[in-house]
Amino acid sequence: MAGKKEETSKKQKARRQALDQKARQDNTRAKSWAREWLDAILFAAVAALIIRALFLEAYRIPTPSMESTLLTGDFLLVSKMHYGARTPMTVGIPFTGVYIQNLNLPWFRLPGFMDVRRDDILVFNYPVDDDAVSQKTNYIKRAVGIAGDTLGIRDKVLYVNGEPETMEETYEQQYIVQVRERLRLSPSKVRSSGGRVLQSSDNRYRINMTGEVASEMTGWPEVDDVQPFVLPVTSNDFARQPFTFAQGFSGNYHHMPEFVVPFEGQAVTISDETWHLYADIVTRYEDNEVIRTDDLFVINGDTTDQYTVQQDYYFMVGDSRDNSEDSRFWGFVPEDHIVGRAWVIYFSWDGERFMPRFRRMLNRIN
Repeated sequence: MAGKKEETSKKQKARRQALDQKARQDNTRAKSWAREWLDAILFAAVAALIIRALFLEAYRIPTPSMESTLLTGDFLLVSKMHYGARTPMTVGIPFTGVYIQNLNLPWFRLPGFMDVRRDDILVFNYPVDDDAVSQKTNYIKRAVGIAGDTLGIRDKVLYVNGEPETMEETYEQQYIVQVRERLRLSPSKVRSSGGRVLQSSDNRYRINMTGEVASEMTGWPEVDDVQPFVLPVTSNDFARQPFTFAQGFSGNYHHMPEFVVPFEGQAVTISDETWHLYADIVTRYEDNEVIRTDDLFVINGDTTDQYTVQQDYYFMVGDSRDNSEDSRFWGFVPEDHIVGRAWVIYFSWDGERFMPRFRRMLNRIN
């Protein structure tokens, strides 16, 4: 009898040991599974951070300022490889926008395989923001002028080094459309052709559209005449702008006198007449201390009327020429603000129709 009890006790003990061992194995497997998932997540986060910092960054078009080259709702991949990625400029938490203010790291740009070319479409940090450079809002525009170019605008036409620019088919601007007596222009017809009616009065319509649509519209039976909308020279729109660059010009963004896009090593003359061109360069982007006394400039303690530019600059303009706040208003974009080159549209969403634009997906830009 005692032997049977002892045998039963041994079996129970062995069963408990087996259950304990199984529980330990299950616990080990659970920990191993959790560790594998944690390692995978950590690896994915590090890989995403490296890709975003050195190779590609996603960007969404938020406004119509680049239409109809890029549409609101286009999702882009921006290449940092073309011009070279910037090493980190601040210390912060990745993907959050949280960073340590007033702590700017020494940085440099890695080698790229090309320089910025005229008419490239770039993503850059909005220069007149007050944050650290890499934390400023991302903007996207076309580089219509590169360092050393001479630019001017006459009757809305941009001249680059004395020659009128080549207008891309996708550029948009406003036109004045005159229709025949006792006839009307159908907004739905305009919209279906790719234009948008902004204003109408009697037989005159102001319409935002491409040159191709404008040419097509001249053949409509109800249309008498189509001409680009041009502000008169006497319209002093720049005086109402909050930007130093624009306020120094008399007139508006359809008429701008010639100026040179600043380049590294350029010696410029500082005066009351030219200060609006260089004020942000000298103070904001190249971090000099300036005191103005009457018509004198004291830069870092030295009274002078000369300044040597420390880096290259670019002049950025949106493809929707009458619907873009760009360099015509706030001035030049420094080289250290360039994020990368717009490369490919990987997805596009039509917010009005609530459906994807399949034909735009995987289209290369430029």
